[in-house]
Amino acid sequence: MAGNNRGFRIAANIIMTLLTIACLTPFILLLVASITDEAVLTLNGYSFIPEKINFAAYNYLFMSINRIAKAYGITIFVTFVGTTLNISMTTAFAYLLSKRDLPGRSFLSFFIFFTMLFSGGMIPSYIIWSQYMHVADSLLGLILPNLAMSAYNIILMRTYFTTNVPLEIMEAAEIDSCSEIGMLFRIALPLSKPMLSTVALFSALAYWNDWINGLYYLIRRNDLYSIQNVLNSMMNNVQFLKENTMDASAAKFTSQIPTQGVRMAIAVISVVPIMIIYPFFQKAFIKGIVIGGVKG
Repeated sequence: MAGNNRGFRIAANIIMTLLTIACLTPFILLLVASITDEAVLTLNGYSFIPEKINFAAYNYLFMSINRIAKAYGITIFVTFVGTTLNISMTTAFAYLLSKRDLPGRSFLSFFIFFTMLFSGGMIPSYIIWSQYMHVADSLLGLILPNLAMSAYNIILMRTYFTTNVPLEIMEAAEIDSCSEIGMLFRIALPLSKPMLSTVALFSALAYWNDWINGLYYLIRRNDLYSIQNVLNSMMNNVQFLKENTMDASAAKFTSQIPTQGVRMAIAVISVVPIMIIYPFFQKAFIKGIVIGGVKG
């Protein structure tokens, strides 16, 4: 039996090592491509060992360092505020749905599930948020539309509350005259740290990677662009200059812009912060997903 367990562990470690290498390989190729000379990249394609190293892509991007730094600040602020709002609303809604004696519980659960399958569409959503909620050309346009609350996160959190917060403890607290808010903050939330970390990570990733809200709702305020919108704008500008420059001197300058390298460098700049933060959430993230997905 011990030999079988040892063999299983060895096989599992080998498989996980191979999977880890498979996951890291694209990021390594991305980083190497971003520092490879543009001419070599165009002639020979992508390679894990750069024939000629050139940091021209990063030099081009850091010509706009002030704009990038401001965009990072806006992204961090929006991610923090939006994630806090998402967790607060998700937790409150999920806690209510976890109450089996809640009037209208079945209707609310169906309503949440229905929104996962159907939506009003892009145009009605834009009209509501811009003309009635007046979030256009403000930071609220980056925080509220589409990302402030997720039906999937609510279902995950509700499932966690119903399966991992002992009903006996809640009933004992109720007998001791503890209010619903007290039971939420003193019992349910302290027992739900893995799921809270999972929902926080989901929400933070959504806000960090979002560029749709900036594209739709920041029409006249590109100074409020997040890092994703700024980098996307810079990439589009490079492509536009390459394709539409007619003046000879300007064409010589634009021909020196490492188009492929800039694209790779943009991807590196946008993904590195998430790669740095993720290991700190990994343990709680995996635990929350496993426990929250056991029972619906």
